[in-house]
Amino acid sequence: MLLLRCHLKRALPQKVLCRLCAVMGKLQSKFKHSTYKYRPDGFIEERIQTKAFQEYSPAHMDTVSVVAALNSDLCVSGGKDKIACIYKSSQFFSASRDKMVMMWDLQRSSQPRQQFSGHTMVVTGLTVSPDSSQLCTGSRDNTLLLWDVGTGQCAERASVSRNLVTHLCWVPGEPYIIQTSEDKSIRLWDSRGLQVAHTFPTQQHIQTYCEVSEDGHKCVSCSSGFEGEGCEATLWDLRQTRSRICEYRGHFQTVASCIFLPRALASMPAIATSSHDCKVKIWNQDTGACLFTLSLDGSGPLTSLAVADTISLLCVSFSRGIHLLRVDRSQGLELREVAAF
Repeated sequence: MLLLRCHLKRALPQKVLCRLCAVMGKLQSKFKHSTYKYRPDGFIEERIQTKAFQEYSPAHMDTVSVVAALNSDLCVSGGKDKIACIYKSSQFFSASRDKMVMMWDLQRSSQPRQQFSGHTMVVTGLTVSPDSSQLCTGSRDNTLLLWDVGTGQCAERASVSRNLVTHLCWVPGEPYIIQTSEDKSIRLWDSRGLQVAHTFPTQQHIQTYCEVSEDGHKCVSCSSGFEGEGCEATLWDLRQTRSRICEYRGHFQTVASCIFLPRALASMPAIATSSHDCKVKIWNQDTGACLFTLSLDGSGPLTSLAVADTISLLCVSFSRGIHLLRVDRSQGLELREVAAF
């Protein structure tokens, strides 16, 4: 049985480092949740009762807003912060309402290794270049800043009116950065000079999050909404056409996170989304069909998703902290919750 032990670090306010290991934590309660598996015709939901899972002492005392995996057994999460990680490394970056961005190294010190100061309002997005030499940050002050990670110096600054940044994502192997905004736009930036290279068609609702596929060919973004209006995820082509490929509709409140599922985890090209409607959905990337829905009843809004390893996802929520979700491919592509902490 996979169990979880959490170590709180005083030097990292509102963050918690969570390591998976074979020891028993304090069990709080057991729940059963309903999931929905979509039949091939795409119209009828089949309700499934899932097995009870284990819930342990909460790692956070308040809302968890973001989670990211450092490696297969170590994740970092934040209460009100944004986090970007260099995968398979001990280094990560955090951004906060204090307008600062900090670089941490878990193997060296409990104090920040580097600080980046330059925004005049809360920092709401950050992403690291594929070679880890540059950091791009975005803020509600309508600006993007490009930093030299080694020196901590700002190399480029760009500003677009009403561009309240919600998320940033670097395109693998390319000098380009994808950015979502409260002005309902999705922009492609060229880091060489930090210029807008392309603006995708303006959406109907605020764009909350974006992620780029491992091959750098596609991007998925998601939007705010209410009662099914908006609440979609959209797949975009990042190659020459830069057009919309597919939409994923089925959530009833704001979609806060969207990720590509690795082929090692899913048996087909698939996308996962999490929403304020307490649901995690898995979609067929090519057809837009919803393959499975996991309803985390009582969790409150779901705010962030991350791939943990080849069989697991991490999901965080307002009310119940961090959820460990297991992918089951024995009868198609299904999700079940195995633990919450």
